Amino acid sequence: MPNARLAFDHVHLVSKDPHAAANWYVDKLGGEVVRSVEVRGAPQIYVSFGGAMVIVRGQRPAELAAEKPGLQWGVDHFGMRVQGDFDGFCTGLRNQGVAFSMDPTDFNPTTRIAFIKAPDGVSVELLHRKDQP
Repeated sequence: MPNARLAFDHVHLVSKDPHAAANWYVDKLGGEVVRSVEVRGAPQIYVSFGGAMVIVRGQRPAELAAEKPGLQWGVDHFGMRVQGDFDGFCTGLRNQGVAFSMDPTDFNPTTRIAFIKAPDGVSVELLHRKDQP
């Protein structure tokens, strides 16, 4: 692909309560709602994390969303890099009532990770690359 390159843009989530879910990403992870509109009959909220976006939308008319029973093919989680005090950040989340599915741990010599439970069964990996403060 000459003269083309990719850059990450967004994660798009479907939520039972999109406003509450978007507020969770703001309150717990420090995102900022930059736009809230109705698209095809459902709320759609844009939560910015610097240059990347989490888009949370509701169920559209005639759609039938289903519960996630467990591991499925397709997206398993999305990751967010934590710069600075990783363990302190995780402690702050725990103090706010955020549930961890994996406590902070060294994944390898240069990367520390944890997994948190977000609304609607979404799994978010938090990671800190020790060589990138």
